[in-house]
Amino acid sequence: MQTLLDMPFMELLWRAQTVHRELWPAGEVELATLLSVKTGGCPENCGYCPQSAAFDTGVKAQKLMEVHEVTAAAQAAKDAGATRFCMGAAWRAPKDRDIEKMSALIGAVKGLGLQTCATLGMLAPQQAQALKDAGLDYYNHNLDTAPEYYQDVVSTRQYQERLDTLRNVRAAGVKVCAGGIIGMGETPVHRAGLIAQLANLDPYPESVPINSLVRVPGTPLADSDPVDPLDFVRVIAVARITMPRARVRLSAGRQQLGDAVQALCFLAGANSIFYGDKLLVTGNPEASDDARLLARLGLRAAQSQPAPAC
Repeated sequence: MQTLLDMPFMELLWRAQTVHRELWPAGEVELATLLSVKTGGCPENCGYCPQSAAFDTGVKAQKLMEVHEVTAAAQAAKDAGATRFCMGAAWRAPKDRDIEKMSALIGAVKGLGLQTCATLGMLAPQQAQALKDAGLDYYNHNLDTAPEYYQDVVSTRQYQERLDTLRNVRAAGVKVCAGGIIGMGETPVHRAGLIAQLANLDPYPESVPINSLVRVPGTPLADSDPVDPLDFVRVIAVARITMPRARVRLSAGRQQLGDAVQALCFLAGANSIFYGDKLLVTGNPEASDDARLLARLGLRAAQSQPAPAC
């Protein structure tokens, strides 16, 4: 993995684009929308997260949204061109009563003809099965970083707990969405370790969101040094090469990347973006700006479709 990251930049992008063209329609980008359905008050101390109750970031805890509110947001996302609707709740691990309420939200969104995704924290096997039965297509649970760097980012859970949740989700028949965050003070070795962990899951995730750290005041990582944009592109390219059939998604931090770096990311094999003006509680490019960028690059919104078969 480190050998790939260290390749000459142009050679790496050429290899990544070659892999991408062999398996995916050229010029198609999946549009996914993410909504925080339960914001703030999380007991975890993830150093990047403004929703942690441990940090003073100005984010106030809110209760779970009602079905009609979520349905309206999902319909608006669909009308704007999104094909996948992701719901995030700031829990360490949901209680069974939370799963019942989330099942109602999933069913309502599924009824609109959208792919459904949720990120709710750690799941027990029976909870994963209940979400599957409600119509959940994807479950997001990021590994964040390499295992050896994880405790530098969060101390309230263990890396193995992340892996256990992914195993429970996969066993229930729900597709996996798992990626990480670049820019948390990690070294290139840690970035290689993150991609290696993801690529060696059996099978690897169907969706791989790669986030550029949004440095939120009040969080421990607020003063982290910015990542060289070309190093971020390298991570995208290695993810594409090592997980060729995954949707590789540009997630948080796209505003700070700018149009030119995003264009390089698409060249490196990214074929999904989070679409809409907010990601949970942080900013995201306006949908109209994204539409203009895709048009400038000759890219188009992908229709809802599964990943290429193995």
